[in-house]
Amino acid sequence: MKSKWVFQKLNSNFPFCSSLISPFITKIIQDPTSSTSKLVLDNYVDISRLLSISAKEGHFHLGPSLHASFIKTFESFDNQNVYNVPNATVIWNSLLSFYLKCDQMRNAVKLFDDMPMRDTVSWNTMVSGFLRNGEFDMGFGFFKRSLELGFYQLDQASFTIILSACDRPELSLVSKMIHCLVYLCGYEEEVTVGNALITSYFKCGSSSSGRKVFGEMRVRNVITWTAVISGLVQNQLYEEGLKLFVKMRLGLINPNSLTYLSSVMACSGLQALCEGRQIHGILWKLGLQSDLCIESALMDMYSKCGSVEDAWQIFEFAEELDGVSMTVILVGFAQNGFEEEAMQLFVKMVKAGIEIDPNMVSAVLGVFGVDTSLGLGKQIHSLIIKSDFTSNPFVNNGLINMYSKCGDLEDSIKVFSRMAPRNSVSWNSMIAAFARHGNGLKALELYEGMKLEGVEPTDVTFLSLLHACSHVGLVNKGMEFLKSMTEVHRISPRAEHYACVVDMLGRAGLLNEARSFIERMPVKPNVLIWQALLGACSIHGDSEMGKYAAEKLFLAQPDSPAPYILMANIYSCSGRWKERAKAIKRMKEMGVDKETGISWIEIEKQVHSFVVDDKMHPQADTIHGVLAELLRLMIDEGYVPNKRFILHCLDQVEVTDNS
Repeated sequence: MKSKWVFQKLNSNFPFCSSLISPFITKIIQDPTSSTSKLVLDNYVDISRLLSISAKEGHFHLGPSLHASFIKTFESFDNQNVYNVPNATVIWNSLLSFYLKCDQMRNAVKLFDDMPMRDTVSWNTMVSGFLRNGEFDMGFGFFKRSLELGFYQLDQASFTIILSACDRPELSLVSKMIHCLVYLCGYEEEVTVGNALITSYFKCGSSSSGRKVFGEMRVRNVITWTAVISGLVQNQLYEEGLKLFVKMRLGLINPNSLTYLSSVMACSGLQALCEGRQIHGILWKLGLQSDLCIESALMDMYSKCGSVEDAWQIFEFAEELDGVSMTVILVGFAQNGFEEEAMQLFVKMVKAGIEIDPNMVSAVLGVFGVDTSLGLGKQIHSLIIKSDFTSNPFVNNGLINMYSKCGDLEDSIKVFSRMAPRNSVSWNSMIAAFARHGNGLKALELYEGMKLEGVEPTDVTFLSLLHACSHVGLVNKGMEFLKSMTEVHRISPRAEHYACVVDMLGRAGLLNEARSFIERMPVKPNVLIWQALLGACSIHGDSEMGKYAAEKLFLAQPDSPAPYILMANIYSCSGRWKERAKAIKRMKEMGVDKETGISWIEIEKQVHSFVVDDKMHPQADTIHGVLAELLRLMIDEGYVPNKRFILHCLDQVEVTDNS
């Protein structure tokens, strides 16, 4: 092809020129008759490169101009010239890529249909372009059309492109079909294709198939190892992922930053603090500890392992922070019981002018509980409105939980009613809110609405429903929910679900049935189960059944004060003071401390907390005076104190004497 592509009169009136022309500076020719210059591109590589840069820089008008000039050049269509065809095809493919990258899909399709010559790159470009723009049907359609022309149209890039789109469970069958084509076309030994298969299988949830491909690969590179390690971790096979990482380090291939990232995530999932520290040490030696993603993963690992101090140290000394880092440290504080610190950090971020994103807001909303300030929650809600996060489902779900946990069910309902669309978490949060506030019937009614909208329930949905049934005494309905979990929705109940059923039966006074249910359970009863049964025995004052549950709880969790305290309360209700004294004595001998109970009230955006017989509050005398007056008025009205609820206020000898 002898024609030259000329851009004349390059001057400051074209602001895009500097970024476009800099790679071609040697091609610029100065016009001796004027102050202007022109750019001469006389080969296909330069033209293709210019189109690529134009798409990247967003100069959408340049592509059609080049396209028009190319069509006008007669020799571009001279497909009889065997030397010309490959070069011209490069230009056509570059134009295709330009239109697809600029989201001009119609122009791309029209160009493809009109192209006088096509090769494998042409088909791959169309498939990749549509998949990249989220138009999966069109992408798969072009791949199918290329297959109809014969396998000769496919190369290894064809398979890696289509496999990159197979990234969710519903496409696992497609991955298997592509795997078959790989064998038919003879690309099973290609490392890039093998890596793509491993990644696709793990993303589709087919861990066994991913392992099999890895095991059959004769040649493996760092991407191969990283793909399978990260795939195992993403599928929560943390232990296997960590073992494979150790095996990789003993071999000849060195892990890269992504491999180390996956290994840290595996330690996080296993809560393996010792192994996590070792990997952290290796990262220091390699100088990779400052990588933003690795820093966030390390903070998450330390937080989940309960070592918040280490997580905070990484956060404090980080050279650069982003939204992910800040979200991780906020969640870390919340997970480890440092709710106040999480709130203070969030407030500091806002005051410092740090840009707040929806993930950070969701994290801090998750900190709120019954003992936190509703006033602060409302201030954060105002920030959400100002930041235009009101359409974010995660933020709205956090608001529903925040308001319900802070005692404001009405505002929870308002947030839920304004949400569109609602996901399963939204429905779960609202059902849990009603259950938390004792409105079990409303929770069940909302569940029916959830089903009508076609939202599939999750294990969390059933946990809230069982909790609701427990508090309103709907035993039969609760058992129906448990049955439908496994038989209708194929959800395996967790220990929390079984504990809810035990609590439900126990609250209804069906203690023998609760014990029988525990004995028939398909899983071994844990602490939650025995606590639920013992709590029910405490409600009904059943000392025999309580003793049985307490002994089981002693074995399961020797350092828990719950069995001692609950048994002491059971004995107190029946006036068995000696047994009560023995229970308290045994607790002290075992060195078990009872956590001090706290009550609180929020007045004018300030939370006031109190413990038993608290005299530390500045207004303690006034408060005790008001309580004494209230108690006197209650007694005048005929109130008789229940010893079961006042034992903690009385001396043991005094109680014994009065009995």
